[in-house]
Amino acid sequence: MMQDLDLHLIGEGRHEQLWKVLGAHVQRASDGSLSGTSFSVWAPNAKAVSVIGDHNYWDRATNPMSPTGSSGIWQLFIPNIGMGFKYKFAVCGVDGRWVEHADPMARATQIPPLTASVIEESAYSWTDTAWMNERSNFQSWRAPVSVYEVHLGSWKLGLSYRDLAVELVEYVKTMGFTHVEFLPVTEHPYGPSWGYQVTSFFAPTSRFGTPDEFKHLVDALHRAGIGVILDWVPAHFPKDEWALAKFDGTALYEHADPRLGEHPDWGTLIFNFGRNEVRNFLVASALYWLEEFHIDGLRVDAVASMLYLDYSREEGQWLPNIHGGRENLEAVALLQEATSTSYRTHPGVMMIAEESTAWSGVTRSTDSGGLGFGFKWNMGWMHDVLQYLQYDPIHRVHHHNEITFSILYAWSENFMLPLSHDEVVHGKGQLVNKFPGDRWQKLATLRALYGFMWAHPGKKLLFMGSEFAQNDEWSESAGLQWYLMQYGEHSGVAEMVSQLNDIYRNTPSLWQKDTSSEGFTWLVNSDAGANVLAFARWDDNGEPLVSITNFSPMPHERYQLSFPMIGTWSEVFNTDSIQFGGSGFTNSAINITDGGHVSASVRIPPLATVWFKRS
Repeated sequence: MMQDLDLHLIGEGRHEQLWKVLGAHVQRASDGSLSGTSFSVWAPNAKAVSVIGDHNYWDRATNPMSPTGSSGIWQLFIPNIGMGFKYKFAVCGVDGRWVEHADPMARATQIPPLTASVIEESAYSWTDTAWMNERSNFQSWRAPVSVYEVHLGSWKLGLSYRDLAVELVEYVKTMGFTHVEFLPVTEHPYGPSWGYQVTSFFAPTSRFGTPDEFKHLVDALHRAGIGVILDWVPAHFPKDEWALAKFDGTALYEHADPRLGEHPDWGTLIFNFGRNEVRNFLVASALYWLEEFHIDGLRVDAVASMLYLDYSREEGQWLPNIHGGRENLEAVALLQEATSTSYRTHPGVMMIAEESTAWSGVTRSTDSGGLGFGFKWNMGWMHDVLQYLQYDPIHRVHHHNEITFSILYAWSENFMLPLSHDEVVHGKGQLVNKFPGDRWQKLATLRALYGFMWAHPGKKLLFMGSEFAQNDEWSESAGLQWYLMQYGEHSGVAEMVSQLNDIYRNTPSLWQKDTSSEGFTWLVNSDAGANVLAFARWDDNGEPLVSITNFSPMPHERYQLSFPMIGTWSEVFNTDSIQFGGSGFTNSAINITDGGHVSASVRIPPLATVWFKRS
């Protein structure tokens, strides 16, 4: 049962392994035989709490729990029940009404729409020791990071965690991505929420298998050299009565005042970030996935909604902080604790913020007053680039600043460039269909965009289906259009992305100085009329890669470009290559021998990106 130190740490909100003391835990005798299961739950305002489940025919009178002093924690040991038993907590609230709740600390659940918790006892033996040892020294900001964003249920329909451990792993390895990022796997009752309305913050969804089978998927990815990032959602939770809402009859996890405790956009509840036990619950959730599932990074969803008390609220609908401002100081403290504790306990992991405002210091260290994230999604880059490319090429001359503006702030934070699921849903259409022109021009623009993106400072993220130019807008209820891969225009884009990733991983100039202006030099940034951009990326040894992008359908037979160094420059990548579906407008080697004249004529294909390296 729970020790005094555990109770003390929980009360202070500092128990970093909360999942080991709260919830349901199988107990075994010294010979390994089953003794039973201990249960514990935090419900400080409850009048009574019982364990109900398969073992007692869901009768709340059979197994009442006992309060533990003034801690607000209720405990009970039930003999002879173990892994696989379904259970809930029956809670009598302050108003005398009984409500059956799932365990907030459940580590396994029934398959939705069923809502009971399931007793879990892991028997998994990890085989990723080499990966984990190497991860502890991983410096992500100086490494190639190319992320494949995946919704597990719709990558291919009907696959289990074990199926994905074969098919997804093989595919991602072939495509050359360094990491996968899973849309939330934390259990959620409503599939069309894509996992962003979480009811079990410590349980992987049972839709695809057991927790140990999810570990098997992570393990398989690690053995293949692929990191795993999870979307994590501490911003809000749904109002389902059987879950966290009014857990003990009071606003326990949420704020009681709707001006602080309800999210107007999503119809969900907002955590009371300032309450010790709630803050502990959330930080422990983050640590749980890093510790127990060997997760390599967390992308924190909807950070902007956490940072501002007036987010999506009109005047009079929100309460200012103690200084009269709009900043949510309690949420800031939570995020700082989550990032700093994650890095301290699990060196080498990545903490990534989806933050869409100009909040200063998202990736600054907490010691310096920042939020402490390792990376921030560059939503500004995504918005500006896609908007620029939606203009007809003849009009792009008037919007050239939109394609160059991101460099002005490229080193203000550590950025990740996202072309995520949010850009291919809700009527926005697929990426390839956002661009003007005929079919060939749309595909060429997409290929040029990827070449530009992979050369641009910042880590990369691409949502599933975009790597082969899926036609239809993404739907969580439909699988990807894999049949398109039989057509050259789609398989060519996939082949190009695979080669992009391969060259990227093996070219330090594309990632070694991502977070420093020393790693970037403009070569052409003002040729708005031609829609041409060129720049050099540099590695630690002063070796450059030159990237040239033509966002016009007009080719250039002899475009004068000043290369940054003498030598023999070879074309190492061209989005217009025939194998990718292009026209084959390529370059021979370019020799520059006179240090005083480094300008040379290059051939630039229409709607294409070309990379050069010195031989």
